[in-house]
Amino acid sequence: MSLEGPSLPPHSGTADSLVILLHGYGADGNDLIGIGEALAPHLPRTRFMAPNAPQRCANNPMGYQWFPIPWMDGSSETEMIAGFNASVDLLNGYLDAAAREMPPARTVLVGFSQGTMMALHVALRRPDPVAGIVGFSGRLLSPETLAAEIACRPPVLLVHGDQDPMVPYASMAEAAQALAAAGVPVQTHTSPGTGHGIAADGLQVAFGFINAHLKGQ
Repeated sequence: MSLEGPSLPPHSGTADSLVILLHGYGADGNDLIGIGEALAPHLPRTRFMAPNAPQRCANNPMGYQWFPIPWMDGSSETEMIAGFNASVDLLNGYLDAAAREMPPARTVLVGFSQGTMMALHVALRRPDPVAGIVGFSGRLLSPETLAAEIACRPPVLLVHGDQDPMVPYASMAEAAQALAAAGVPVQTHTSPGTGHGIAADGLQVAFGFINAHLKGQ
């Protein structure tokens, strides 16, 4: 099995960089490819890819999940761990394939919610650092294991709404503290009055971060 989903070719016709968009629980790649559509005119030599997570979502059969969430869908902790581990393997395979087309140093990962959790967990444990990671409305999984397992330290931007009812706003500070303690360059941005979503101010900050770390556009 391999991950598949929508993609956008570079506006210029030739790609020298890649942005991979990882969606949240119950959504699909189409949910985030709109970010690519918004950024593409400003990043004309960037290709955008938005893979669907590998598992159908129990709470939304039309969408996907990277792993089940017991308190939301009644799954067991064993099922959650198994689903998570399977998705980690598949995402690593996806990133391996992407790296054969575009160097990790020219690749940025952008995640939302559960996609942020996957991006942070997987990318920091790979041998070759990506150019950067943007995490919207997510959290850092297993922060207690990061110091022992971290393999690279790409720059990270965390963006979170201060009215998020799904993933607590405090998760951003907790993640930033753990990342900084592990030597990861990290910056944060609060979207005032924003719930579990991506606001215009957060997207603008994310664009600045992506643009800065994909020099040569």
